[in-house]
Amino acid sequence: MKILFVHQNFPGQFLHLAPEMARRGHEVLALSDIGNKRPGNVRMMHYRHDTPEPDRAACRLGYTFTQNADRGVSVARAALALRARHNYVPDIVFGHSGWGETLFLKEVWPEAKLIVYAEFFYRGTGADVGFDPELQQAGLDKQVVTRSRTAHLGLSMLNADAALAPTRWQASTFPDRLQPMIEVIFDGIDTSLLKPDPAARWQLPDGRVLRAGDEVLTFVNRNLEPYRGYHIFMRALPEVMAARPDVQVVIVGGDEVSYGFPPPAGGSWKDVFLNEVRDRVDLGRLHFVGRVPYHDFVALMQISRVHAYLTYPFVLSWSMLEAMSAGAHVVGSRTAPVQELIVDGVNGRLVDFFDVAGWSRALIEGLAQPENYARLARAARDTIVTGYDLRTRCLPGIADFVEAVGNGNWKPRDR
Repeated sequence: MKILFVHQNFPGQFLHLAPEMARRGHEVLALSDIGNKRPGNVRMMHYRHDTPEPDRAACRLGYTFTQNADRGVSVARAALALRARHNYVPDIVFGHSGWGETLFLKEVWPEAKLIVYAEFFYRGTGADVGFDPELQQAGLDKQVVTRSRTAHLGLSMLNADAALAPTRWQASTFPDRLQPMIEVIFDGIDTSLLKPDPAARWQLPDGRVLRAGDEVLTFVNRNLEPYRGYHIFMRALPEVMAARPDVQVVIVGGDEVSYGFPPPAGGSWKDVFLNEVRDRVDLGRLHFVGRVPYHDFVALMQISRVHAYLTYPFVLSWSMLEAMSAGAHVVGSRTAPVQELIVDGVNGRLVDFFDVAGWSRALIEGLAQPENYARLARAARDTIVTGYDLRTRCLPGIADFVEAVGNGNWKPRDR
C-alpha cells in the first residue's frame, strides 16, 4: 500500500512506525512543515504554511479553530499538488489531529483511509482544566474557552476512518460516541536500550560523576512547569534534602512553557519555584541541567535511585515509562494517567498530587531504603517489558492496525 504520514514535526509519534511500514514492503512518504529541520527516516515532502496569525479579537472563541483550519488548508493544498503533479493517491493517510493537518485531506483523497493520532480531547471539567486551583482560572469562561478548542479535534475525528490513542485514559477524554473508532496502543519503549545497567555513570556539569548505586533523585520534564508538577516537587525538596544529606538531585527540563501559560509576573516557572525554596535547599546538591541528549537521559535513568513523576490529568509522558524500564524506583502522582500504569505498592508508589508532605516522605523512604523498593522497581520494568515494549508488542500492534484499516479489515468496536 501507499502510506502517507502527516506531521508538522515529523517523525514525531511516527519515528519507528514509518520505517517499519517501509520494512513491511509498503511505499511510505511523509509530509511535514517546511520549517521542520528534523531528519526524516523515510522519504519526506514539505508543505509551506505562511498564513498570517489569526486576529484573536475578530475570531474570539473561534481562534483555535481558525489557526488550525488555516494549517489544514496549507496541507490540503500541498496534497492537491501531489495529486495533480505526480498522480499521487495514498491508500492510507496517518496524521496527528492536534494541529489541524488532517482536516481537509479527505477532500483531496476521498478514496484514502484516514487515520488520526488522537492524543487528547480537551474538557471543560474533569481533566486538566481546573485541576490546580492555585494556578488555574476556574469558572464558566475558562470552561467555554476550553470547549471551543475541541472544534478541530472533533472535526478531525469525524472525517477519519479510525484513530489511535496511546493510553486508555487519553482515549477516554474523547466523547463517548467517538471512542469506538479509537484503537489504544502505546507508542512503545525500547526496553533493550532502557534497561538497568550497574555500570552506568553520569557526569554533572561541575565534572563530578554519579554512578548506579549512588543516592540520586531525578525529575524530568520537557519544560519545568506546573502541568508536570514542578511546583510540588520543588516544595517537597527542602525536607528531602535535609533528611538525606548525601542526595544529589538532578532536574532535567527547559525554561519554556509546553502546556498552560507562563508566569503572570514574567520570567520562568523554573525560577518562580526555585526562588520559593532557595533558602531551604542545598544548591550545591541541586543540579538543573536543562535539556540533555537522549543517550545522557538514558544513563541518568539508569543511575536514578528514585524518580519523581507528576502530571495533571493530561497526556502521559514517555519519560515515566522510560524510567520504569531503566530500573528506577518511580514515585508518581495519584492522577488518572499515572494510575493506568502504576499500582501503589506493586510496581511503584503513588502520592496525591498536592500532598507536599506526602511527597517528601515517599521520596525520603525510597532514597533511604533502596533495598526495600528494589522489588517495585523490578516489577515496574516487568510492566513495561510485558505490556509496552516497542519491538515485541507496540510497534507490531500499531503496524498491524494500520494494515487492517488500509485493507478494510478493521471495524470500530464496542467499548
